[in-house]
Amino acid sequence: MPHVLLIDGTEELRPLVETLEEAGYSVGQATLEATLRASPAPAVLLFSMFGRPDTRAIRAVLRAPERPQEAATIAVLRTDQLASFDVQQGFDDFIVYPAVADELLTRLRRAIWLKSGVESDNTLRAGDLLIDLGNYKVYVGGAPVDLTYKEYELLRFLATNRDKVFTREALLNRVWGYDFYGGARTVDVHIRRLRSKIEDAQHTFIETVRNVGYRFHID
Repeated sequence: MPHVLLIDGTEELRPLVETLEEAGYSVGQATLEATLRASPAPAVLLFSMFGRPDTRAIRAVLRAPERPQEAATIAVLRTDQLASFDVQQGFDDFIVYPAVADELLTRLRRAIWLKSGVESDNTLRAGDLLIDLGNYKVYVGGAPVDLTYKEYELLRFLATNRDKVFTREALLNRVWGYDFYGGARTVDVHIRRLRSKIEDAQHTFIETVRNVGYRFHID
């Protein structure tokens, strides 16, 4: 179930929350200051721009290295805010509220797909690789692949951030957590095991970037 985090929402936006929940989204709420500590990891960060928000603080959140990079970011505006909205602020999309339900849901699905490749049925496809995000299952060429939890999480993170290069230290932080004390070799071992399960002569998904780290890449 895709998770949406509504930031600085007001009671005025309650109909929006209800629309998302009726469509099967899990919706959480947080203040702007608590956004980076919120869990679970969201598919969408939905920023309420009501009430003259602190533009500098929003930009800091959008650019924070600990923000989930696979999460789409959408601004929710009133009609009278359109003229002053800064399109260079870093959002992936915006919604003018009140929006009809179909438009709201379509924009969310589009933003998620453009950001991470996740389709409306909560699956991610890359060539012959299929990741069923809702059921924690992986298939290559239609055949199921048996992965450990960390192998799955490592693949999911890389695949939802395709073509982005991550250092071993960044992968340790994002997949194992900031309180994990293992070394960079932990990442190398898991990458090697993951490759042995999902790659062969016809399938290559994870690329080693010399002296830097790894990225998920499909030619």
